[in-house]
Amino acid sequence: MNGAQALVKCLEAEKVKYVFGYSGVAICPFYDAVYHSNLKTVLIRTEQNAAHAASGMARLTGKAAVCAVTSGPGATNLITGIATAFADSIPMICITGQVNSELIGSDVFQEADITGAVESFVKYSYLVKDPDDVPRIVKEAFYIANSGRPGPVLIDFPSDVQNAELKKAFDYPDDVKLRTYKPTVKGNTLQIKKVIKELEKARKPLICAGGGVHLCNAVPELMEFVNEYKVPVVSTMMGIGVLPTEHPLYFGMVGNNGSPAANRAMREADMIIMLGARVADRAVNQPEVLTENTVLVHIDVDPAEIGKNAGATIPIVGDAKHILKDMNEYEVDTDTDEWIKELEGYRRDLKVLRPEHPGYVDPALFVRKLSEKLEDTAVYVADVGQNQIWSCRNHIVRKGRFLTSGGMGTMGYSIPAAMGAKLASPDRQVVAVCGDGSFQMSMMELATIMQYNVDVKIIVMRNNYLGMVRQYEHFSLKDRYMMVDIGTLPKLDDIASAYGMGYVLIKDMTDVSKKIDQVLKSKGACLCECLVDPMDLV
Repeated sequence: MNGAQALVKCLEAEKVKYVFGYSGVAICPFYDAVYHSNLKTVLIRTEQNAAHAASGMARLTGKAAVCAVTSGPGATNLITGIATAFADSIPMICITGQVNSELIGSDVFQEADITGAVESFVKYSYLVKDPDDVPRIVKEAFYIANSGRPGPVLIDFPSDVQNAELKKAFDYPDDVKLRTYKPTVKGNTLQIKKVIKELEKARKPLICAGGGVHLCNAVPELMEFVNEYKVPVVSTMMGIGVLPTEHPLYFGMVGNNGSPAANRAMREADMIIMLGARVADRAVNQPEVLTENTVLVHIDVDPAEIGKNAGATIPIVGDAKHILKDMNEYEVDTDTDEWIKELEGYRRDLKVLRPEHPGYVDPALFVRKLSEKLEDTAVYVADVGQNQIWSCRNHIVRKGRFLTSGGMGTMGYSIPAAMGAKLASPDRQVVAVCGDGSFQMSMMELATIMQYNVDVKIIVMRNNYLGMVRQYEHFSLKDRYMMVDIGTLPKLDDIASAYGMGYVLIKDMTDVSKKIDQVLKSKGACLCECLVDPMDLV
């Protein structure tokens, strides 16, 4: 057995089903070993999207997904996808081919110091020097990626080491022994008791739930806590879906582009439980406000996040699922009826009224109508830009998932991530919603979708602009538009035809329901073009 074959055997032991990637000489020994295995491969059209597809799969399965590319430009092209996963704490194993060991450092053809290049964007990285180390490295890599605060791990694999024979018998370890890496899972009991005492005293308690709730599968425990103690909930962008959108105690997304009711709740709460959420600028642009006359509880598995932007009154390091389980065992006497009535009034009275744009598709109304027609368990993948904000504000989550690139805000994320999500969960409806700018960053993956028969519905909000930047230039630069006009090409009907997929054009709100039905009921992948007023705002 050689090193590449050992790596494949390790992936099989980890029950990996798919490898997303792009081939090249330096990674060929690995893919040759895959040829003789039960692993399925998906040939992505550009390496960045291999990471995005793995991200979509990981977020649906809750386990690290795998991408593998060649050395040099293959590896460097992967970096944006790795950084995107790192920013949103998505578990991933990124395998890169590397030039022969004796040539490393001599600037040979397609050599790049990828372990050095990704140092800021991975939880850990390995340069494989001995094929006998492969089982230990892979076991550690999956453990690191999936445990604590999840994230990507890189394995850089020189081609000569891939081809080298193991000197020892292959033995995949049952467990991991990492002396310096022991993430805290269970929360401190004394700190939890303090939270319970403060919760009993609070008259305006509030939970701000982040993506960490999804990452540790704590949605059932959160639902139990909220229903039992009647504590209202808001979410960050990554936390959308922790409660159904129409749950009576869910008051929307916080932040600059969030719900007015949610932001008002954050300002007026006398106790805030930040649960699996960073106190980041997109959600909380004035973190000092959180600590003014407010008991701030910050629960996070990553101790580095607690106190980074706002000092917590009660910090708790640990896994949200375990901590909520412990908190649910207490009997807490809460009285939040008046507080909930107050928030219901804000939700009713602080709705943002959008101006009409006759002759175009209203993107907010379109997203709501699309949501109403989606199955309860549907996966909605939003890209970045105005389409992301329209989606965050208007998509109705029931029992499904809402995926997007939050921390890095990477355009082009939605199509490959939707593809990974669909392959992870073939029985679920999956839609990707993007702008015409972000669509053109990953439209090459339409070939991948058709080649592998991935039934994804793609919605393109077309306004012929980089809409979010144009909106910024409208307000901040007094309509001095520069580098935002992307023109009227390509013709999406021709693009759909070229790739052999269905196409639906929606010019305005006339018959929009029928058009949505046409998209969702189409056989196989479908591209839907929605014409949006170029001057529309979020």
